[in-house]
Amino acid sequence: MRITFYYFYIMILIADSGSTKTDWALIDKVGQTKRFETVGFNPYFVPAEEMSKILDKFLVPFINNKSVEEVFYYGSGCSTKNKCFIVEEALDRVFPNAKMEVEHDLLGAARGLFGKQKGIACILGTGSNSCLYDGEKIIENVPSLGYLFGDEGSGAHIGKIFIREYLRGKLPKVIKTAFDEQYNLNLENILDAVYNQAWPNRFLASFMEFIAGYKENKYVHNLVHSSFRKFFGEQITKYTDYNKVSMATVGSVGYYFKEIIREVAGSYHVKLKTVKKDPIHGLIKFHFTSDQ
Repeated sequence: MRITFYYFYIMILIADSGSTKTDWALIDKVGQTKRFETVGFNPYFVPAEEMSKILDKFLVPFINNKSVEEVFYYGSGCSTKNKCFIVEEALDRVFPNAKMEVEHDLLGAARGLFGKQKGIACILGTGSNSCLYDGEKIIENVPSLGYLFGDEGSGAHIGKIFIREYLRGKLPKVIKTAFDEQYNLNLENILDAVYNQAWPNRFLASFMEFIAGYKENKYVHNLVHSSFRKFFGEQITKYTDYNKVSMATVGSVGYYFKEIIREVAGSYHVKLKTVKKDPIHGLIKFHFTSDQ
């Protein structure tokens, strides 16, 4: 398939922002791309002033912010006009000459995964989400409900089950011993992190790298497999003709455990097209290439 790259006379910035990190791609005047990473931003938790201060400190030193003329921002929590406005307000402060387009990270995942084709797009990272995408817009979306009530298949969901099993003494000995050596946690500081500190979903998801290190272990395989089955049961199977359209995922959790997600997809007779760690490359293609 031939891909034609356009040459630009403006500086364009793309952002894919989850609950934990934000991937940035800057496209310069000759079509060259530079990548950056900052913490994630969610307007439910991060006010505009704090977001702009973080960007001033961790992003602006690496780019000429006043030369950026278009920003395409896809972010977690950007599901209502009011929340999108919070992000727009922050970006306006940092990129005063830019035209803004702020959308939900789920639309970013869909565009990055499917371009202009139809499919079920999924996010399996710190949180989880999914939608049925018609090649232009999201036409069906099962609410994720966040880490307290939902987020099945996510790092927060798997981490929550893992920590509960740890506190109740149900982990295999080899995993518990390694976990104690690496983290040195107890009931008090775990409950404090979950109930009193900011970003409890990030805390729960922060153990996914450790858990992934034991993905060949039967206990971990079953734990992740069960969480993914709940994701399919609560979300994927609710979409119209879910087993007649392709599904694809972005996010570190799906990427870490792609063998298991393929296994679960097969059991539901769902065609899994691709599993990507992030959608940013697909978003670059979506916004700046033709003949996809």
